[in-house]
Amino acid sequence: MTDMTNNNLKTVKREGGFTLIEVLISLIIMSVGMLGIAGLYVLSMQAGRTSQFQHHAVTLAGDVADRIRANPRAAAAYAGAGADNNCVDGGINCTPAEMAANDIFLWDDQAADSLPTGTVAIVFNNGVAPPTYQITVGWEEPGQQLTYVITIPVFGI
Repeated sequence: MTDMTNNNLKTVKREGGFTLIEVLISLIIMSVGMLGIAGLYVLSMQAGRTSQFQHHAVTLAGDVADRIRANPRAAAAYAGAGADNNCVDGGINCTPAEMAANDIFLWDDQAADSLPTGTVAIVFNNGVAPPTYQITVGWEEPGQQLTYVITIPVFGI
């Protein structure tokens, strides 16, 4: 009988935990997955920043479009340079051209504050009926220059 119990003991295998190789392989697989998640997080942050800048560009273009519609007699003055004429809070009675220069001055300041290296430009086209303004807002993203362009007709010039 002792021979039989010795044979049974010899056939029993030792069961243990994970080997060091299995642990290392699982750590490598997990670290590759975590690197992928970190990459997706960085891309989502960049997309969120770009979306925020696009929102600012659309808002700026809409703001100047409203200013142009409110002052339609300024015509080509909106395509010129901006100047701080103190038309809004200064109690000064400005001409339409002076108001346009003041609007452009304020618009340039808003673009500089809300967009990285923000540029703004207006092109007046009097050769069509009704005359149109092409409003362009540009800014820099890492590795690229982005722009938002809108063309608006203005009646009452």
